[in-house]
Amino acid sequence: MRPALLLAAALACVASGACAEDPPPAIADLNNPAPFGSPVADDKVYSQLFIDQLEARIGDGTNLRWETEGWVGTDELRLEFRSEGERMSSGRLEDGQQELFLSKPISTWWNLLLGGRYDLDSGPGRGWGAIGIEGLAPWFFHVSATAYASEKGVAGKVQVSYDQLITNRLILEPEVELNAYSQSDPPQRIGAGASDLDAGLRLEYQITRKVAPYVGVAWEQTFGKTADLVRAAGEPTGDVRFAIGLRSWF
Repeated sequence: MRPALLLAAALACVASGACAEDPPPAIADLNNPAPFGSPVADDKVYSQLFIDQLEARIGDGTNLRWETEGWVGTDELRLEFRSEGERMSSGRLEDGQQELFLSKPISTWWNLLLGGRYDLDSGPGRGWGAIGIEGLAPWFFHVSATAYASEKGVAGKVQVSYDQLITNRLILEPEVELNAYSQSDPPQRIGAGASDLDAGLRLEYQITRKVAPYVGVAWEQTFGKTADLVRAAGEPTGDVRFAIGLRSWF
């Protein structure tokens, strides 16, 4: 078509409004490795270390308590490490649990854990196989439930916590941990059944997003046959203490 005819056709198109229609949608080039934008980097390796509790529990003497967690891996598979324990004012180390898991997402909010645990404290050491889940329950409760198995039988641990924002920097966190065992283990002062409860209420202030000192109260209580073994050792079966500590992550 000659230029004069092309110009006339263009003017007629504009005058009639036919040119106002949207152009046809673009068809993705299937030969392009990223036809819909840049690919998601879900295979990149990341790592983090959390210090959930690093605190002094003050009462009749001062106990030192820690809970830490770290992981390295991708969005689809991580190697996760956990450590917790308490050094009593008498010098005895209790509740020393070291755990290593492979963690894999099974839904938007939940991860499956598979690995093991080793008890390393003032009592005899012992190893466990472990399987569990962790994630966010409705209303944003953080839940972790783990089952263990060894020659000493089976055991279970459930942890529940919740972060209540008072301001953007001031956070109130209630937390509960409950342990249970199928068989008694007197050298570890553990009895069959529901064994012990560790509960706390902590108020933290985030100086920065990575550094948050806190104060609170911690309650430790033993039950049933475990309480009998603790009582026989001349120690209290329950205790409430003031807590002061630090939470951080890297």
